[in-house]
Amino acid sequence: MKRTLLMLSTALYLTAGTAWAQDASYIQIEAQPSLKRAEDRLRDYASYLADVNGFALGGGWYGIALGPYTADDAAARLRRLRADGQVPRDSYIEEGDQYGQQFWPIGATGAATQEPVAAEEPTAETAETPVVETTPEVVAEPAPEPVIEEPDETPRQARASEAELTREERADLQIALQWAGFYNGAIDAAFGRGTRSSMAAWQEANNFEVTGVLTTRQRAELKRQYNAVLDGLGMGLVTDARAGIAIDMPTAKVAFEKYESPFAHYSATDNLGARVLLISQPGDRDTLFGLYEIMQTLEIVPLDGPRERKRDGFVLVGENSKIVSHTEVSLEDGNIKGFTLIWPANDEERRTRVLAMMQSSFTVSNAVLDPAATSGDGQGVDLLSGLRIRTPRMSVSGFYVDGQGHVLTASNAVQNCGRITLDETTEADILAQDETLGVALLTPKSSLAPRMFAEFRTDDPRIQSEVAVAGYSYGGVLSGPTMTFGTLEDVKGLSGEDTLKRLALASLPGDAGGPVVDAGGAVVGMMLPRDTGARSLPDEVSFAAKASAIETLLQQSGVRFNSTSGGGVIAPEDLTEATTAMTVLVSCWD
Repeated sequence: MKRTLLMLSTALYLTAGTAWAQDASYIQIEAQPSLKRAEDRLRDYASYLADVNGFALGGGWYGIALGPYTADDAAARLRRLRADGQVPRDSYIEEGDQYGQQFWPIGATGAATQEPVAAEEPTAETAETPVVETTPEVVAEPAPEPVIEEPDETPRQARASEAELTREERADLQIALQWAGFYNGAIDAAFGRGTRSSMAAWQEANNFEVTGVLTTRQRAELKRQYNAVLDGLGMGLVTDARAGIAIDMPTAKVAFEKYESPFAHYSATDNLGARVLLISQPGDRDTLFGLYEIMQTLEIVPLDGPRERKRDGFVLVGENSKIVSHTEVSLEDGNIKGFTLIWPANDEERRTRVLAMMQSSFTVSNAVLDPAATSGDGQGVDLLSGLRIRTPRMSVSGFYVDGQGHVLTASNAVQNCGRITLDETTEADILAQDETLGVALLTPKSSLAPRMFAEFRTDDPRIQSEVAVAGYSYGGVLSGPTMTFGTLEDVKGLSGEDTLKRLALASLPGDAGGPVVDAGGAVVGMMLPRDTGARSLPDEVSFAAKASAIETLLQQSGVRFNSTSGGGVIAPEDLTEATTAMTVLVSCWD
């Protein structure tokens, strides 16, 4: 009878165990090809996780699983463990009847037949579903309970969690350590002696226990420090369907403004002054190369900075004291796509981080901006597709004094220039100047062979004789110089200066630096700017530096020039042709 009861109880136990096994769910986290390796990994997991089990899987493999749980509890716990980085990302839920003989914990026997238990309840921080808050009954608030911070991982636990990092995540940690100033090795995702030393140094600097292995919490703090520079920029993915471009942008600093083909303009929303352009147009290699040249004329692409043009793309970097701009463009399948980031100077850390995110996120579709896409307000002589063309700080006139291309101009127009150009094509330097006289002598950086150059008159013309000035009266708006006619009023200045001539001639600001000639085309002086200080003079009163004073500056500079006695008269059309041919546009650029 006793034997019968024992067999019956055993049968009931096995039946119940089978039912539990069918209902039980486990979190399968790892499988190992040897029992020894499985036991080593089990010890690591058991040091910081509960409900750790080891089962034979068959075929010489051994599984590591957490449980048993009900199906819902297993799913909830798996989400939390993944979020905390405590189990591999490829962990999954497995039914209990899929496991064989249990060998862990030590002393456990049988298959996975334990009765399912409830996993810890999910919290507001870890549950994926929203936490619904109800309005509580108004009662006296109890004294707040002290916040107890959970202990950090042990070195063994830290190594276990570190082992699950992807190669990209390991490289990101090296980049963050490099940014923090603790690592100067290669970004190779290999945690060797150099990386370990840098981790230890970072731990010491941040008042953590120095182990050379970052815990999950410490890795999060390092990443927080690294990304703090991006706080307030609102980096987020922007998808522009019309341009066919998706890219990360600082959405808290820029916002869409308009389309001016081939650009989608994202303009600054605050005083940081950041801007983004998306570039999108159909075209071929000629179109690409044309865009490369055109963009270098824009104000947003300063002249200084590296640039590279390839067969199917280009990179333009422009920088000055105010901005740094970075443009990347490529040609693929008949579509030209790219972007420009304009960022304030002296903010390199944020700029380079933003740029890297834009580069890594940049993706395109087949859509391109319609070449006719325009807002209607992007046209003007100084605008290109809504972007301002680079213009000089000041443009005045000058004239060639010899066959080597030396140019005389007004000295105040070429002071403190980042660059001086002749006819906006040839760069020039200041060779000599007389600030008292108001004259500067320029020498071209590349060889020039002017068609006409000045002949200076050695004597003073007769007072009330006709004179004329050739100049870019409107600062280069017109394509060539204009002639303005008048008369010589005096061979001295108003205060008796013998280096000046007073003219009855209505000059404009752009005429400064232009040649003043007599009726025969001989140069009798150089037009000076109309700077009368506090005095208000009639519009037709102008002044010119005398030819004799100019000749002294040329002689001192070692520049040979031609002289003539003057007194001749030539036809007005010939005078205009000869004088304008020696006149040049002088521009001062920042």
